[in-house]
Amino acid sequence: MLFLVRTIQKNMILNYWHKELPFKYPFTISHGRTKTHQPTLIVSLSIGNFIGFGEAPAIAYYHITVEQMMADLELKITMVEKFALTDPERYWHYLHHLFPQNPFLVCALDMAAWDLFGKMKGKLLYDIWGTTWNETAICDYTIGIDSIDTMVRKMTEMPWPIYKIKLGTDQDIEIVKALRQKTNAVFRVDANAGWKLEEALQKIPQLAELGVEMIEQPLEKNNWEGMKILFEQSVIPLYADESCVFEQDVAKCHNYFHGINIKLTKCSGLTPARRMILEARSLGMKVMMGSMNESSIGSAAIANFLPQIDLVDMDGPLLLKTDLATGVIYQNGKVQLKGSAGLGIQVYL
Repeated sequence: MLFLVRTIQKNMILNYWHKELPFKYPFTISHGRTKTHQPTLIVSLSIGNFIGFGEAPAIAYYHITVEQMMADLELKITMVEKFALTDPERYWHYLHHLFPQNPFLVCALDMAAWDLFGKMKGKLLYDIWGTTWNETAICDYTIGIDSIDTMVRKMTEMPWPIYKIKLGTDQDIEIVKALRQKTNAVFRVDANAGWKLEEALQKIPQLAELGVEMIEQPLEKNNWEGMKILFEQSVIPLYADESCVFEQDVAKCHNYFHGINIKLTKCSGLTPARRMILEARSLGMKVMMGSMNESSIGSAAIANFLPQIDLVDMDGPLLLKTDLATGVIYQNGKVQLKGSAGLGIQVYL
């Protein structure tokens, strides 16, 4: 124990990498946003023989690039390394003030700090947080927007119990009908803010008849007036994504959405995500945790929240051709962690 305390007090060493992870299929969401690779920042924080890893994928429509995250790191690398890691939550607050305009970078460092802390303690994060791995949420598999035939092929090539279907096109109902003809699996829909209010009011009852379980972000993120109407009339639960980015957004979504989808990268890490879950629960809202196409590094961080959440979308490693770690195990939607400490994975770079 004395060795552990002495080790924690030493300064950390930071390393980082820019990775381009290719998708199995071009990945398209509403408004015609398509990408063939996922650019991502990987960071490591090490103390002695212990090393923790974190990840932050770059998302163009949030205007944060890997290059910007790396430039910000270079300017303050000494300050990042000098913190004495006695508590990851205190480190997050330090990072939050150090990089106030870059929540993605804060997330990567916060994740690495938690991984490092867990390895020092010899425990997985969900155990450190006092949660128990019993019946956990089933992970969905995402079908990106494409031609109807291609979307059907993507689905049939990957038999799965739950599919998340990207919509926001003129053929939304036709797409879901075609997919439904091939499977009895649970459907979830993500419109990525691609609908207008009247369009949503027309489509949601039809989607309910096709067995859609929930809908993410049907309207533009600031269309609160429209969301109030939709919330009161929708026969399908509605979850906020783009409307719920940071902690302060949780309360705003109450009585406009039935639940929230927390993205670690957007909200700036595991530390604020834990607080967002508690606040959502206090408001009687459901909680989903979502993917931004992370490798198994970021996906393992999501997995450690499984005992605390209702729904999960952490299928990044299933959508990518290459991965950066092993240890996140998917078995027909059920997720397990192979490792015994920190995030529960083995990273290779």
